[in-house]
Amino acid sequence: MTAQAPGLESGLVRTLAEHWWLFLMRGILAIVFGILAFMWPALTVLVLTLLWGAYAVADGIMALWAAFAGQQGTRGNRWWLALLGVLGIVAGIIAFTSPGVAAIALLVVIAFWAIVAGIAQIVGAIRLRHEITDEWLLGLSGVLLLLFGLALIFQPVSGILSIIWLISLGSLVFGILTVMFAFKLRRYRA
Repeated sequence: MTAQAPGLESGLVRTLAEHWWLFLMRGILAIVFGILAFMWPALTVLVLTLLWGAYAVADGIMALWAAFAGQQGTRGNRWWLALLGVLGIVAGIIAFTSPGVAAIALLVVIAFWAIVAGIAQIVGAIRLRHEITDEWLLGLSGVLLLLFGLALIFQPVSGILSIIWLISLGSLVFGILTVMFAFKLRRYRA
C-alpha cells in the first residue's frame, strides 16, 4: 500500500518516489565508502591525494586553455590564468609523484585556514561582547578551531587521520540518512 504525499500532484514527489532506489544506492555507496575509508585510512589519503592531483592537472589545463584561447588581438592581459594553469599542472604532478608531500601540503593549508579563522572568530566575539548575549559561543568555536589548526600543525599524522575519520563518519551519517530517506520515498510510489 502506498501513501499519498501532500503535493504529489506536482510530480516532484512522484518522480522521486518512482526512483527511490537511486537514493538507496547512493546511501549504500556512501556507507560502504565510509567503512572502507575508516578501515584503510592510509589508502584513503593516497586516493584522495591522487584525485586532487587529477583535478589540479585538469584545472591547470583548462586555465592554460582559457589564457591562450581567442583571437590574437582579443586575448588581453591573461597572464594570471597562464600562471594558475602552470601552478595547477605542477601541483598535480607533485601529487602524483610525491603523494605524501601533497597530502601534508593540503593538511598545512587546512591547518592555517583553521588558525586564521579561529583567531578571526575570537576577535569577532570580543567585539560583539557588548552588543549581543552568548557571544562566548562564537569565541569558544573560534578557540576550538584555533586548537584544531594548531593540532594539525604539531601532529600532522594524527591530523590527517582525524580528517579521514571525519570524512568516514560524515559519509556514514550521510549514507544512513539517505537510505532512510529512500525508504520514506518508497512509500509514496504511485
